[in-house]
Amino acid sequence: MAQFEVITHEGQKFVRAVINNETIQAEAGALHYYRGNIEMKSQAPSAGGLLKAFVSGESVFKPTYTGSGEIYFGPPMFGEYVVLPLNGEEWILDKGAYVCSDVNIEVGVVRNKAITGLVGGEGLYQTSVKGVGTVVAQAPGQLQRIDLQGERLAVDGSFAVARTATLNYSVQRATKSIVGSMTSGEGLLNVFQGQGTVLLAPVPNRYMSLVGAVTAMMPTPGSK
Repeated sequence: MAQFEVITHEGQKFVRAVINNETIQAEAGALHYYRGNIEMKSQAPSAGGLLKAFVSGESVFKPTYTGSGEIYFGPPMFGEYVVLPLNGEEWILDKGAYVCSDVNIEVGVVRNKAITGLVGGEGLYQTSVKGVGTVVAQAPGQLQRIDLQGERLAVDGSFAVARTATLNYSVQRATKSIVGSMTSGEGLLNVFQGQGTVLLAPVPNRYMSLVGAVTAMMPTPGSK
């Protein structure tokens, strides 16, 4: 399988993928550069792929890179990269977190419960990755890994960048009573429960959306 690693150069972080007669896939626009005997392809997705991209917010196209050499992705404007080795399990990623993976990793969509997705800040649909291989995702900052052994993890805010699909995700009041939740200053909490892992970032996921919005408003060269 391809080898993925995060490297740092002059304060910037990149993802390097080394392939040897192999194929990997990536999010459109993630490429920085590649070297070697590599062929890049980008094909139109199926009708199902179009639907998945539309509801998850991911790119419609996922270019593939085949051959032997090195491929560099990034760097992100802010944040960190996390390398997730998968051995048949499934992870749920935050919107826009997927960067690249082995080509045999299935990139799909999961639907959260209506109230949970809309109120909890994670969105109605999220990206899922499953199979055998490696996935690289990006996060707003350094990640804290929390392994749950049937426990309950309550998070104030949309801080979860990734979680294993084995966990139950819901939105619950901070206290049993409505008045108690309101007066506690916490209101609603994102709750993860069961056997699995949650990766938390130090800032809410919506921070990345804010950065994108600010960047889009910045003047382009030559503009007044």
